[in-house]
Amino acid sequence: MKYTVLTLFPEITDAFFANSIMAKAIKRGIIEYQAINIRDFANDKHKTCDDAPYGGGPGMLMLPEPLSLAINSALAGKTANAAGKKPRVIYLSPSGRQFNQELARELSAEHELILICGRYEGIDQRIIDRYVDDEISIGDYVLSSGEVAALAIIDATYRLVDSVICAESLDEESFSGGLLEYPQFTRPEVFDTMKVPEILLSGHHEQIRLWRLERRIEKTLRQRPELIQRGREMGLFNKEINGIIDRMVRSGDSSCDKIEGEKDERNSGN
Repeated sequence: MKYTVLTLFPEITDAFFANSIMAKAIKRGIIEYQAINIRDFANDKHKTCDDAPYGGGPGMLMLPEPLSLAINSALAGKTANAAGKKPRVIYLSPSGRQFNQELARELSAEHELILICGRYEGIDQRIIDRYVDDEISIGDYVLSSGEVAALAIIDATYRLVDSVICAESLDEESFSGGLLEYPQFTRPEVFDTMKVPEILLSGHHEQIRLWRLERRIEKTLRQRPELIQRGREMGLFNKEINGIIDRMVRSGDSSCDKIEGEKDERNSGN
């Protein structure tokens, strides 16, 4: 997997690729990275990359000429891979489709992502029309820096690339299988009068597995009940998980009641 980042401030993204697991993945040749400074393609002595938008309004807009040249530089010499796929060009924008774990998995399967980091009021629409495959938003809020959004997408995707992280570490983390992750504990056994749950000290692997599964379901019902509803609609849960959900619903948890009420409403045809 290669990440090519088009930015006015490459030092922001450079630091991320030089540290921690990412640095190790680059050293092992699993991940490649290139930062392209859009200012290098500006044609005046001041390296101007912005101007006022047509039609008036506040703020400045990134100029299409230097950005177009930067994108062409990123695409130069690039041909489709063995699967016939070219690099996927992404513009980070609050107007884009919402980024989530499902999309992270999809993007992690690409051989190269070209990420365009906007600034100011954004970029000229003609750049989007000509070059961009996807507009992606990392949330319903506005950032001053496209680099921050790009790093969020990079961090969520590179860890899913084969051999970057042990596959077992990904199996039970949040959003895998439609559930949030179970609570985690480490030494000491007692911290500030709070003890580690006895079951985790028992050495009984099946009971620990079941405890963790129940905690995942309980946490998801409490904090993200819509994930339970979505998981059931998509058939993500096996008989054991559905049985635990039903039992927790019957126990009277308010989040569970909400799920059950929505299910009854759908079944009634309302």
